[in-house]
Amino acid sequence: MSVRLRPFAVFVSATLLAAGVLASAAHAAPPITVTSKTPVDGPIKYTVKVTSKTFGDAQDDRIIRSGQTDDFTWKTVPPGGPVAAPPQCPNYAQLPVDSNGAVLREMRIRLAPSVAEDGTASVQMSVQASAPHGKANVKVSGKVMQCPRSTVLNQVLRFTMSTDGKAKTVALSDGSQVTVSASR
Repeated sequence: MSVRLRPFAVFVSATLLAAGVLASAAHAAPPITVTSKTPVDGPIKYTVKVTSKTFGDAQDDRIIRSGQTDDFTWKTVPPGGPVAAPPQCPNYAQLPVDSNGAVLREMRIRLAPSVAEDGTASVQMSVQASAPHGKANVKVSGKVMQCPRSTVLNQVLRFTMSTDGKAKTVALSDGSQVTVSASR
């Protein structure tokens, strides 16, 4: 069975179809325009190097984008070897330990860069570090035991740097140095 449309019905159908297409185009999202204040979104390679008498030396490379954060964590053996610690010591569960339960040094750095189009990075860096430093007598459940004392560092730094590969070195409050370089 064939249906034959009258010329007026074809005209009305075509007009309604065109109006529907124009209406949907009018509600479409506007195109995104890039201005000079828009941050760079591409991946950037960061190298973070730590030099510290207390917390050890370490280095690592990562690739992240502007606006992202990345955590660098290093556990190293303290001078003289890992420090034995009974699991009953206070805060034992939070201590960085090796597979034998001995306490290690730990340095954690969170890097949060925001890169402008001109290649300047505004960086917020959070540093948390701990290292065993001798032992102390601690009374736990009526028993005296030797538990490691810890040297700790918690610091937040903000600085600007380029992303052309030149290194930026910042000093921490304990004299440790962190060198950061970034390249696109």
